[in-house]
Amino acid sequence: MSSENSKSEIRNPKFDSRYDQKLEFILRTAAGIFAEKSYHSTSMRDISRATEVSLAGLYHYCKSKEELLFLIQDNCFGRVLERLEQRLAEVSEPVQELRIFIDNHLAFFAANMAEMKVLSHEADSLAGDLQQLVSGKKQKYTNLAREILSELQAQQAEKRRVDLTAATYALFGMMNWIYNWYDPSGKLKVAELIEHITRLFLHGFLDELAPEELNSTAQRRTESLSVWRASHAE
Repeated sequence: MSSENSKSEIRNPKFDSRYDQKLEFILRTAAGIFAEKSYHSTSMRDISRATEVSLAGLYHYCKSKEELLFLIQDNCFGRVLERLEQRLAEVSEPVQELRIFIDNHLAFFAANMAEMKVLSHEADSLAGDLQQLVSGKKQKYTNLAREILSELQAQQAEKRRVDLTAATYALFGMMNWIYNWYDPSGKLKVAELIEHITRLFLHGFLDELAPEELNSTAQRRTESLSVWRASHAE
């Protein structure tokens, strides 16, 4: 089978984010199992038992475990990206765009914590065309964040600017780590989480310190970055 034919076969109605309720249930259940046991430690029989859907029924929706993982990732990136683009179309001010980006990301994944863990831990578990399709949406999503940060940085004084790649991945690092500690039913509500992370990213933990003060503090002492103790010759 040629690569071109393979790609056309992948692009069937199942991959257009128009899943019926049964497939939605299978994807959510599978995401929970992948998050708990890991993708590689999970079998289709595990998913069959958890969903009470026969193996034949599972293979009606997806021809392999890898395709099931693809559907979870593709569905998540597709939905969060589609909603983001709709919301961004209503604004044009960079600060507001960034607030929407953070709100959209955290609100979606706070409601889909298992999926968030799967996206983080199983990013390299797909291969070939399936991996390329997910990577395309992921890159588009990352580029949107970078574009917003670039527009926002253009309004700042030169001395306050930071590397855009570092800023982009620092933002995702703050947002994507929440599955390790955040409890949506706990004391910190989703709206409060969104506000705190937005404030931290936009203003920092100690926003009264000027960049030059931070730099001078960082330069007072330089630590070795080696994980090994230095050996001293006699």
